[in-house]
Amino acid sequence: MLVNRYMYLFSRFQRHINTNTTRITFGSCYLSSSGYVPLHKKPQAGAVGCSRNVSSKSSHPKPPDTSLFVPVSVKTDSSVDGSVGAELTQPLDKNELLKVLNRFYKRKEMQKLAADHGLDVRLFHQAFISFRKYVLEMTTLPADLHIILSDICCGAGHIDDIYPYFIHHAKQIFPMLDCMDDLRKISDLRVPANWYPEARAIQRKVIFHAGPTNSGKTYHAIQCYLAAKSGVYCGPLKLLAHEIFEKSNNAGVPCDLVTGEERTFVDLNGRASGHVACTIEMCSVSTSYEVAVIDEIQMIRDPSRGWAWTRALLGLCAEEIHVCGEPAAIDFVRELLYTTGEEVEVHTYQRLTPFSVLDNAVESLDNLRPGDCIVCFSKNDIYSISRNIEARGLQCAVIYGSLPPGTKLSQAKKFNDPDDPCKILVATDAIGMGLNLNIKRIIFNSLVKPNVNEKGEKQMETISTSQALQIAGRAGRFSSKFKEGEVTTMHQDDLPVLKEILSQSVDPIEMAGLHPTAEQIEMFAYHLPDATLSNLVDIFVSLSQVDGLYFVCNIDDFKFLADMIQHIPLNLRSRYVFCTAPINKKQPFVCTSFLKFARQFSRDEPLIFAWVCRHISWPLAPPKNIKDLVHLEAVHDVLDLYLWLSYRFMDMFPDTALVREIQQELDNIIQQGVRNITRLIRATDTAITDALQPQSSRQGQTGGSRRTASNAYLTSSRNQREQGGTGELMDSSLTSRLVRDGLLTPDLLRQLQREWSKDQKQEFTNQSTHDREHHNNPNKGKRRKKKK
Repeated sequence: MLVNRYMYLFSRFQRHINTNTTRITFGSCYLSSSGYVPLHKKPQAGAVGCSRNVSSKSSHPKPPDTSLFVPVSVKTDSSVDGSVGAELTQPLDKNELLKVLNRFYKRKEMQKLAADHGLDVRLFHQAFISFRKYVLEMTTLPADLHIILSDICCGAGHIDDIYPYFIHHAKQIFPMLDCMDDLRKISDLRVPANWYPEARAIQRKVIFHAGPTNSGKTYHAIQCYLAAKSGVYCGPLKLLAHEIFEKSNNAGVPCDLVTGEERTFVDLNGRASGHVACTIEMCSVSTSYEVAVIDEIQMIRDPSRGWAWTRALLGLCAEEIHVCGEPAAIDFVRELLYTTGEEVEVHTYQRLTPFSVLDNAVESLDNLRPGDCIVCFSKNDIYSISRNIEARGLQCAVIYGSLPPGTKLSQAKKFNDPDDPCKILVATDAIGMGLNLNIKRIIFNSLVKPNVNEKGEKQMETISTSQALQIAGRAGRFSSKFKEGEVTTMHQDDLPVLKEILSQSVDPIEMAGLHPTAEQIEMFAYHLPDATLSNLVDIFVSLSQVDGLYFVCNIDDFKFLADMIQHIPLNLRSRYVFCTAPINKKQPFVCTSFLKFARQFSRDEPLIFAWVCRHISWPLAPPKNIKDLVHLEAVHDVLDLYLWLSYRFMDMFPDTALVREIQQELDNIIQQGVRNITRLIRATDTAITDALQPQSSRQGQTGGSRRTASNAYLTSSRNQREQGGTGELMDSSLTSRLVRDGLLTPDLLRQLQREWSKDQKQEFTNQSTHDREHHNNPNKGKRRKKKK
């Protein structure tokens, strides 16, 4: 019996050790240019191992962020052995077993040995907790492990004999430990130029058109584009792609339009034209062109979208690449293309129309002039200022980022039309690129805007010199009646700050963005099949190796969407595509729609037109207030999402034409709402007041509603005084008209407000006294009734 026991143990243990040794050796291979090299041929310290660090100065790979390693559940099959271990030895004493395992955990030698196989302190602790739970809670253990533990408990074995079983278990719950070198190789992003063999196969001529806003740099690049036999224009915005699309076709050069949500072919049979205008993310790196234009190249450093400019610059297959952008990007583009062996020819341009910074701020909306554009960095400021402008009898156009493209163009046309009475524009920095506007004077309402840094953290910060120049450069335009532009601020305190910002040089661009591809994530998933998509990209970024010219773009939005649909059964490629959809995660309705789209898709149920109409409650009524307008903008984004997905999954999103029709109708409804935006703002204020009144009446306070209205009025008055920069009120109420007409001075108005407030307090005191008397003597009223 004893001989059989040890023969059985030896055979099982030998098989286990052979298998485990193979795993450890595989995990200990290092990577060279020729593939895997056996462990015993590993080079000496300092030689190139499996990868370089972020900086080429170091030859050691950066350690992984093990906090991202999520343990997976262990799948065990003890039915093969049954209770053989217990039959060959004896049942294990759980208390004694716990002591043995804890002694193993405290062994420094074991911790050091585990570290050599990729288990740092964090992973060692997690693996041990899992291993201890597994050993103590399993009804029957594998026979060889049972025998080893029995021998150790009886004093016949060494505690270190547990290590092979522990490391085997650790690699089961952390499968990435066994394939770390493979994962490092997949996430090696140090030479992205090699991702585009078609582009490397040709010697491209790169021409950099450098200059400030309104210098004609893009114009010269487009002239080369139009003169070529074939070409592609890559712009940052749909509006810019539309503009080049129309300009090209008007010039007699057939041109197609490709954006994330739209494909327009000028050929009636759907054949591709020689020219295409597209958003930068949609450019093809496999199609050959004679000329390519990459606009706004400085956005290559954008924390979220920079990867698209990197891909276009390195990957476009064109004989000539025309790059347009700020002079601050010249040196970087040269350095980047030095790695591809391509030279850069630089053409510099000066601004066609000068602009000057004024010495005085506007201070009051009463000082506005035709051709003024007030730039705000929040939608609330736009609503407030536009209402106050129209309260003065002036008309204004409104442009901000979340408006549909058609509405933006409609507002721009209204402002540019010399026969239209609208002569004032209120806009966000969305006007910085993509719209041709006849602006005489740019007025910065504020110099602080919300921003997202490279870590994905939101913060309020002063606008950069590059942003200020991009916006200020819209003042004065070569093709408009305003040949010279002016720039100032709304508040005098901001003016010295603006001058300081504009006097500084633009920070040179130093890094370009990269983003993991679907193929790279799929290869990661092959090695880590139990990891979530969000966890996969986290590990990818943690292990990614980039040289000093690149950084990995922020992936928070991608992870947000991945976590949202993680519970929905989708294959990895479909899940990845859904998560790259450009949606505004701040809009709850858009996020809800995204979730419903993914759920419907997972059931293999096509998202037909009728289903979409039910979801968005089509047809939709014109907006009655700002809340309605914001919802309509969200619905427009949902229809954009449908169209975006329809070009990735045509069979599941089949009713593109019908959806585009109702989106155009919705665009017209939103346009009408924006034309009446002041009425919507007033309706919003009324809705808020109406909502407060029932609450006051429910409280049983007779003076409550008037007191609430008074407080709201005083608050509104204070906000309006702050907004206008003067002591006057800026709405169309009776008091403001009396002040404006000289029948009531601001001092008298404030005195009336104080007296009114005092009267309301006295009325509140009297009402409170009455309520207390009624509470203390509740039967008083009843007795009166009986007497009657």
